[in-house]
Amino acid sequence: MAGDILFNKIAFIGIGLIGSSLARVIRRDGLAGSIVACARTEQTRQTALDLDLADSATGDVAEAVNDADLIVLCTPIGAYGAIAKQMSAALKPGAIVTDVGSVKRSVIEAVTPHLPPGVHFVPSHPIAGTENSGPEAGFDSLFEDRWLVLTPEPGTDEVAVEQVAELWRRTGSKIERMDPDHHDQVLAITSHVPHLIAYTIVGTATDLEDRLKSEVVKFAASGFRDFTRIAASDPVMWRDIFLNNKDAVLEMLGRLTEDLSGLQRAIRDGDGDGLEALFARTREIRRSVIEAGQHIPPTPPGGDASDD
Repeated sequence: MAGDILFNKIAFIGIGLIGSSLARVIRRDGLAGSIVACARTEQTRQTALDLDLADSATGDVAEAVNDADLIVLCTPIGAYGAIAKQMSAALKPGAIVTDVGSVKRSVIEAVTPHLPPGVHFVPSHPIAGTENSGPEAGFDSLFEDRWLVLTPEPGTDEVAVEQVAELWRRTGSKIERMDPDHHDQVLAITSHVPHLIAYTIVGTATDLEDRLKSEVVKFAASGFRDFTRIAASDPVMWRDIFLNNKDAVLEMLGRLTEDLSGLQRAIRDGDGDGLEALFARTREIRRSVIEAGQHIPPTPPGGDASDD
């Protein structure tokens, strides 16, 4: 029900696309008594205040989390360890720390050692996003009918897990619990490797000679346009994702390399039956995605969208 306060004080560490979208829902539905935004730059902090995403803003992590009931880590995941160390002494007993990162095992290993007894860590991953970044990019319908994966370690306080789950339910998310290592393998093939392929294809296009490159841009078909949209995603965020999920990504890349070699042989050998059989099988996957309702990504007002 709108207006039910779930947390007296919520601190956002980082207030980009995901954090600002969640803050918009919290503001819209009155889910927190107060919100504080923590960001490195004065410009971002002022933007968060101007957009009414927070009641106060600071560049000091410890100040932001002081007396907070819920702390949401929304920075690139490579910064999590340093942030957890900075906030450790300021966390009150019973506080809940969660995050929105696309990798879970390395996040748990980076954050957990710095949390004092009585503070609960409930890792989460909203599988939603766009290629845009910054507090201006957020919108309150980003998470509607999207999956939110929770990856708490065994022994995590179940009341804390449920509190985090309820917050995400209020955004319209569908909740799934998953082992963190399994999560990282699943996301490696469904998100991380596709992004890496997009970066590679667009990078290859930028290395073409000028005349050919201009024609690639001019006559870009829908496939290449989709790759350029994905490849426009936050470079720091994706750098950290690949470095922090490298084992799963490298495993999936190895499988992909083997499959590409098979396709190369089929094309070279004129194996039309083999190609058609593969394409028929992959077409069924697309139909399954449509049947599962996962074919339409969240779309910001007036913009394009992309899953994380």
